[in-house]
Amino acid sequence: MKTRCQEIESSIIKRFRKGIWRPFIKGMQEYRMVKPGDRVAVCISGGKDSMLLAKCMQEIIRHGDIDFQAEYLVMDPGYHPANRRRIEENAALMEIPVTIIESDIFNIVADETQSPCYLCARMRRGFLYDGARRLGCNKIALGHHFDDVIETILMSMLYGGQINTMMPKLHSTNFQGMELIRPLYFVKEEDIIAWRDYNQLSFLQCACRFTEKIRKEQADQEEVHSSKRQEMKELIAWFRKNNPNIENNIFKSVENVNLDVCLGYVQGKQRHHFMDTYDEEG
Repeated sequence: MKTRCQEIESSIIKRFRKGIWRPFIKGMQEYRMVKPGDRVAVCISGGKDSMLLAKCMQEIIRHGDIDFQAEYLVMDPGYHPANRRRIEENAALMEIPVTIIESDIFNIVADETQSPCYLCARMRRGFLYDGARRLGCNKIALGHHFDDVIETILMSMLYGGQINTMMPKLHSTNFQGMELIRPLYFVKEEDIIAWRDYNQLSFLQCACRFTEKIRKEQADQEEVHSSKRQEMKELIAWFRKNNPNIENNIFKSVENVNLDVCLGYVQGKQRHHFMDTYDEEG
């Protein structure tokens, strides 16, 4: 008889093979996210995405053909004790050997009024890189998924006036020799939710004190847009009513950029404009 953990692991490989395991393997292979000898810090926030990522990384280490190691890193930015306990209990249930590092990031950004989420994210990323390096890791793995990628593309266009995407892997600019990877790059959120619900798992939604405060202040409103990312989710859902391939088209748009018909682009911090060479080409 299988243990609870074994059932959860089996569901990834078997029941959700098409929606989770194959896209996970595709991302790992297509973007060559790990190499022999790598030591990856799998970063766990306590949500469904990072917990699934941890299990997928465990499975590929057991059954894959690339010899690499992983550490499972939880950075506590000042969680409420109940949230911290939820993470520890889920890690124990899923047999994920976590290392927890402490910080007081939530307290530091508590009084920030301009851009607390941006500051918090930057600080958390720095703590994760530092913690990973102290564990002997050369890479950190984050649980961003396919929906995060296409939402980022739309947000950059509609609110940033530029075309950017969430890259599958990046070299760190502040921690030399460190790299960030996103192994769930091709995994859709609906499949992660289906996996969570099938296994009757309960993860943290959002443990951010700032977000919790906003939710309480907006509790009496009929419609609450918790973030620009939520707006993008709703916009994509609206588009999907007429075009079921909308997500894939958004994703492909940043794979098929045609510089011959772009007004301008930036490369290596240098800005290029089509008028720079227009007369020469004519």
